[in-house]
Amino acid sequence: MASGAGPEIERLMALLSKLPGLGPRSARRAALALLKRRDQLLIPLTHAMQDAADKVETCTVCGRLSTQNPCPTCADPMRDDAMICVVEEDSALWAMERVGAFTGQYHVLGGLLSALDGVRPEDLRLDGLIQRVKSGRVREIIMALPATVEGQTTAHYIADRLKSFGNQIAITHLARGVPVGGELDWLDDGTIAHAFKSRR
Repeated sequence: MASGAGPEIERLMALLSKLPGLGPRSARRAALALLKRRDQLLIPLTHAMQDAADKVETCTVCGRLSTQNPCPTCADPMRDDAMICVVEEDSALWAMERVGAFTGQYHVLGGLLSALDGVRPEDLRLDGLIQRVKSGRVREIIMALPATVEGQTTAHYIADRLKSFGNQIAITHLARGVPVGGELDWLDDGTIAHAFKSRR
């Protein structure tokens, strides 16, 4: 990766390059920045990462990352457990919570179905979702999955799995279309067509 840098630096760059959004060049720059600012960045980052490795776990109810189990959302009696919002990853959950518009519970799948990437139903936290629905308290499942082929495939698969519960469960999807502040001439054809179909 960086000829003559030494095995420790090479290993640091190799590990950094495995992070999303960091290729070999970005990893090299990040490693150099960390090493140059050892006291301000590298050592505190090392402690923070060890802390996270020791204390962060997966909530056994919803699948989100948290230092509590069950997580604060699942343990909150003020949250409406009749609504479950299904998301791909924690980042989507954090975005929803940042807005503060949703007061129900979440279910983090941990990925999306993808034949190309070899992600099968058993690789996701689908059984946990089915068990939560079986409790009889859930009245609505909100699909907050990406508008991609994988996201839509996963949403259809979940809807099929939930058909056995009949009409007791409403399956809804987040609205898609023209974003707030968006200009029509900048939008793709699919977004405009979907906005027309979903108009109200």
